[in-house]
Amino acid sequence: MANADRTYVDPSALRSLYLHDDRSRTFCAWRGRLRGALPITRHGYAELVNAIALGAFRRDITASMAAAAVADVNDDLAARRLVLVDLAWRRALDAAAVLSLRHTPALGTRTLDVLHVACAQTLGLTTFVTYDDRQATLAKAVGLRVARP
Repeated sequence: MANADRTYVDPSALRSLYLHDDRSRTFCAWRGRLRGALPITRHGYAELVNAIALGAFRRDITASMAAAAVADVNDDLAARRLVLVDLAWRRALDAAAVLSLRHTPALGTRTLDVLHVACAQTLGLTTFVTYDDRQATLAKAVGLRVARP
């Protein structure tokens, strides 16, 4: 089992911790076994909050459910179950461009997916959590261990 502080969780996967979906039970159980704080970039935090807000826009959840989910995210930050990490953005964006040139022609990865893998690399993390097949393939191609709780 990976340590939380060495694990990058794609925000679309992390969403399962805060909004109930078909992956929530297993994701929550996985997180419960993982020790330490999960790192999240400010970009990842913004994407997570937007995913919750988008659920309200799509009427998958109510506005009050969205507010409660964002409050849960912020509670996890305050309790240090999640930790905002600083990132050398110039280095991460340069790495994303290199990954795009090397891998996107064969894998068809999207920009944000490439950026998240580049962030994990730039932060020196070893495990990448995602449910996206192309993103997982890219993460494996650059030497990250992929987990799908």
